[in-house]
Amino acid sequence: MRLVVPFAPGGSVDGMARILAQRLQEALGQSFVVENRSGASGAVGGNSVARGESDGHTLLFSASIQAVQRLVLKNPGYDPLTDLRPVARVGQAPVLLLAAKDRAEQGIEQVVAAARAEPRRWSFGTGALGSAGHLATVEFIRKLGVDLPVVPYRGTAPALADLLAGTIGLLFDPVLATLPPVLGGQAQGLMVSSAARNPAVPQVPTTAEAGFPGVDIQTWWAIWGPRALPDAVAETLNRALAAILPDPALRARVASLGIETLHQQGPALDAFIRQEYARTQELLRLAGFEPE
Repeated sequence: MRLVVPFAPGGSVDGMARILAQRLQEALGQSFVVENRSGASGAVGGNSVARGESDGHTLLFSASIQAVQRLVLKNPGYDPLTDLRPVARVGQAPVLLLAAKDRAEQGIEQVVAAARAEPRRWSFGTGALGSAGHLATVEFIRKLGVDLPVVPYRGTAPALADLLAGTIGLLFDPVLATLPPVLGGQAQGLMVSSAARNPAVPQVPTTAEAGFPGVDIQTWWAIWGPRALPDAVAETLNRALAAILPDPALRARVASLGIETLHQQGPALDAFIRQEYARTQELLRLAGFEPE
């Protein structure tokens, strides 16, 4: 089984995919190989699955961005809502706002004041247009009331590298990818988009505590197949996921990375994706975002 990840290695999508692929391999007794096919905010990998064989041997593992590509790309090359079949949603997590550790400004209050005074010093990186990190970025900028530059990257890893090097000033991304540099002292965590403080970074205030209520964007991860994916394959995967995802050992492992596991499928998942699409459409409209 090939599990296509439409982003570069080292990001939150890749990390979660590899955790789940290992458990699925153990549960089903079949090899699962993660294949990274990055580019165009996930559209390159999404296209490869949507236009590929429907024999059930190739699946897509991606984040919330996959459902809203039509809102951020003028021509993704396929329609994620009609050319892919959602199989299961498996987890969710907040995004964390980072700044480089060696900046003179420390903490969200100082950074906000500096960004309002000198916006060109505080460019935002984003791992992919339409990602949860990007949506949190546009909502934060809208609430800040200052136009900060936004620089798109081909995945979290290169964006994070530029943040640590000082090339960009700020980065919103899921806790899974941003936690290591915060815990390692290489970056400062400014705020996290959860209702309560995240146990992985309890010292970091929530967006509401930091004065930015409404910047509560969460990322989520799901498995998709081609539209004609056989029902038997989807059913087999969901039976395995129903056994894997509630496992205390797995839940504890991903909780330490700031992730909450869940299992959603069928009509409930279809309705959730439609709701997310409508919410994203409104966020981008309020921000005046134009597809690229």
